[in-house]
Amino acid sequence: MTPTERTIINGLQGGFPVCERPFLAAAEALGLTEDALIEGILGLLEAGILSRFGPMYHAERLGGALSLVAMRVPAADFERVAALVNAHPEVAHNYAREHAFNLWFVLATDRPERKAEVLAAIAAETGLPVHDMPKVAEYFVGLRLEV
Repeated sequence: MTPTERTIINGLQGGFPVCERPFLAAAEALGLTEDALIEGILGLLEAGILSRFGPMYHAERLGGALSLVAMRVPAADFERVAALVNAHPEVAHNYAREHAFNLWFVLATDRPERKAEVLAAIAAETGLPVHDMPKVAEYFVGLRLEV
């Protein structure tokens, strides 16, 4: 990782400016040009060092729904099922775990009733049950990973 890439990752973990030219404001705070910041972010995404760059929305406060979902997927069928799950725009991300429930994903919908629709579609498409685990309480833990 280059020094500029480290500067970008370390510098943007605490937030991103909300203003008319946020990339310019962020770049100036990091000692970079606006173009260097944008190119750096795109490079990190293309290299797979960052998987996503964008805002995190609170789906429930915007009138939608949010859930953590788990599935038991046969190992031989994992890639097929993960691709079907990922095809839904409501799926924020998913990950494999070494556990009986080996596929987990976060589902965020624009309307509360849409959550049940998407979960039913995923169950129908995959032929496997989905286990919806809506949050009971919310906790905020600050995590900063210096690179």
